[in-house]
Amino acid sequence: MSHDHDHTDPPADIELRVKALESVLAEKGLIDTGALDELIDIYENKIGPRNGARVVAKAWTDPDYKQRLLSDATAAIKELGFSGVQGEDMVVVENTPDVHNMIVCTLCSCYPWPTLGLPPAWFKSAPYRSRVVIDPRGVLKEFGISLSDEKEVRVWDSSAELRYLVLPERPAGTDGWHEDRLVDLVTRDSMIGVGFPKSSADLHQQAGA
Repeated sequence: MSHDHDHTDPPADIELRVKALESVLAEKGLIDTGALDELIDIYENKIGPRNGARVVAKAWTDPDYKQRLLSDATAAIKELGFSGVQGEDMVVVENTPDVHNMIVCTLCSCYPWPTLGLPPAWFKSAPYRSRVVIDPRGVLKEFGISLSDEKEVRVWDSSAELRYLVLPERPAGTDGWHEDRLVDLVTRDSMIGVGFPKSSADLHQQAGA
């Protein structure tokens, strides 16, 4: 399984109906499929995850907020203006030097929309939903993440009643950074638990590109 290519499982009935509807609308000239793909990408990878990144950056810089976030995530996230459908009841789990957390929804695709935007296709796929519970380390390796045997891996199963968000470890070399700068280090995948935040070196490299 990889997060950057299509899975071989056939699409579900609802996906087939959506694709058929999209094709009809495109043929009639009512939608631009390119623009639609771009809009989905924006909400899946940029606008939505940016909210979660602000939650993480706030927790990295404000110990009191971090404590509130870990004890009552729903209320703490709402402090920053992020709440609503698919985010009514939240729990934040913290990555530490000893523990790495991952989130999944084994039954369907429950996902914290207010903080992470639209769920990526791989999060909804049957291979991810089944394998992450059975072989989390194997799945992580396919995302390019290799953890030591000493580090415990915990998998949290979201539901219609409860959704999870991972608080990743703050990257080294970012002491004294302003919250707004730290936001740029937080990735969507790091808040799902299948990736790490960017490093300070990554940010410098992007700035020089």
